[in-house]
Amino acid sequence: MANPKTDFDWNHMRAFLATAEEGSLSAAARRLGLTQPTLGRQVSALEEELNLMLFERVGRNLQLTTAGAELLHHVQAMQRAADQVSLVATGQSQTIEGLVRITASEVFSAYLLPPILEDLRTRAPQLEIEIVASNDLRDLMRREADIAIRHVRPDQPDLIARLVNEADAHFYAATRYLDRKGRPNSVEDLADHEFLNFGTPERMVGFYKPLGFPVTEKHFRMGSENGVVAWELLRQGFGIAAMMAEVGRVTPGVEQVLPQMDPIKVPIWLTTHRELHTSPKIRLVFDVLAEHLGKKGKAH
Repeated sequence: MANPKTDFDWNHMRAFLATAEEGSLSAAARRLGLTQPTLGRQVSALEEELNLMLFERVGRNLQLTTAGAELLHHVQAMQRAADQVSLVATGQSQTIEGLVRITASEVFSAYLLPPILEDLRTRAPQLEIEIVASNDLRDLMRREADIAIRHVRPDQPDLIARLVNEADAHFYAATRYLDRKGRPNSVEDLADHEFLNFGTPERMVGFYKPLGFPVTEKHFRMGSENGVVAWELLRQGFGIAAMMAEVGRVTPGVEQVLPQMDPIKVPIWLTTHRELHTSPKIRLVFDVLAEHLGKKGKAH
């Protein structure tokens, strides 16, 4: 029996990895900047090298075979090791430098990013970081930012996204507000309370109604599109609003409303351009953000 081949072409491995993660040759080709026929030939070449069938076609998509699924774990480990080698080498040559723009909501930028930026400053002191406090994904498409932290998955084909966590959110109000208006014991009690809007009252009603809250637009008499301003209004005692638990816990003078309620799950997506795979500085920032925001994630 012939010895198994060990001098694999890494390009073939990359083609296999991209196809496995994207689920189709066309999407994998876009990710790697290749034509679909070229990528297909690389995957076929790897199957010939290994004498294994790695994919089977299911409808218009490709599905990993048992052998392909087993190989995927090893190739992903190889990719992580290769990324680390690249980052170490780049760090030694002092090329991880220059400007990286991160866009996130106002609240996220003010409350959750600073500890991450402290770690980034330690790991890559020559990086320059600019925070674009905005909720608009077009910041990436207009190249006004390199990496976005968002709560919805983008659908633009030129972007890649990773779901890194699902944060808990609760309802909060200032202690001074609850001392004045009373602490609700049930959802029904909320009909007598005031709410702050992080946007338009109409949009907020659409958010609260599915939760069973007895609210109308008249309950939202004050608020702001700027999340930091709206949260400060809450802290000053103007009403109730939902907020991520990490923010609520560190805000003085604020307490949780209806603590018996199950938390609202808030997805956290990291999004960037496909050049993530060719830019060491963006890759480093992306990976540090993913590490801090939650290690459970999946590339899409």
